[in-house]
Amino acid sequence: MRAARCTEYGPPSGISVVELDDPEPGPGEVVVRVHAAAVNYPDVLIAADRYQVSAPLPFTPGSEFAGVVTALGPGVAGPAVGSPMAGAVLSGAFAEQVVAPLAALRPIPDGLDMVHAAAFHVTYNTAYHALVTVGGATAGEWAAVLGAAGGVGSATVDVAKRLGLRVVAAASSEERLATARKLGADAGIDYVREDLKSRIRELTGGEGAHLVVDPVGGDHAEAALRALRRDGRFVTVGYADGRIPRIPLNLVLLKNLVVRGFEARTIRRTDPDAAAAAARALAGMVRDGMRPLVSRVHPLSEVAAALTDVAERRTTGKIVLDMEAR
Repeated sequence: MRAARCTEYGPPSGISVVELDDPEPGPGEVVVRVHAAAVNYPDVLIAADRYQVSAPLPFTPGSEFAGVVTALGPGVAGPAVGSPMAGAVLSGAFAEQVVAPLAALRPIPDGLDMVHAAAFHVTYNTAYHALVTVGGATAGEWAAVLGAAGGVGSATVDVAKRLGLRVVAAASSEERLATARKLGADAGIDYVREDLKSRIRELTGGEGAHLVVDPVGGDHAEAALRALRRDGRFVTVGYADGRIPRIPLNLVLLKNLVVRGFEARTIRRTDPDAAAAAARALAGMVRDGMRPLVSRVHPLSEVAAALTDVAERRTTGKIVLDMEAR
């Protein structure tokens, strides 16, 4: 099978496509023939060994995929061979076949093709849990979303509007803000040219946002935290800026703020009820027409270029690798 391969930690340019033996499933594992795999910012961090968890060298990068089950390991009774499934793993998805634990797989919501199914799970579940499970959002509240045209950001804008929230989208250019507005954002802030704190407060009637969802980090995190109203909530979900912010805790104390994090890899194990509730809610939104924003589809041969675009934040929504394209 063809697979992307990382033989030393570093930038995406060091990743190449090679031929590997077809994988065999172990106990509790399933082999999936990958039709499409989404490119996420953590894939860039894992390739550079800058993520919270290391992947031992050499390895195949890629975490999010959709395809068809081709083999079951010992002790696995289902899903049946031929079943379409989506999944998320630490690494291994940028290949024509991937081995995944049974627990890492889930049915594809009705209405999603393979490309959109590959782009759906990580970002949309992150968005839902950041807003609802962790953020406690309710209809009518103001949510400020940073990086609002990226993978997680665009999904958060989309889900927030479908939940009845009012959304202030923050992004790095007018072009990216236009993307967020197409998803329903009520207002936009170009945080390269505008003061993020004052503009959030102005756009929310002077009181500030009820909730901030931040997949960016860096200097914008503190400015957005300062723009929360009293008893506001701040949810951190990633650091696409490359810098983990250091928040002065007196800001949290003075307005009785809540700061929480959400990490997508563990939610099904640590809070299965919340994971099931999110799956039901998101499946309903898909039935109502929700689709992840996919801005580009590449063949596997262009994996290094796709990862570089994500690393340099030149994308809107998601980039997907089509394993069947040449």
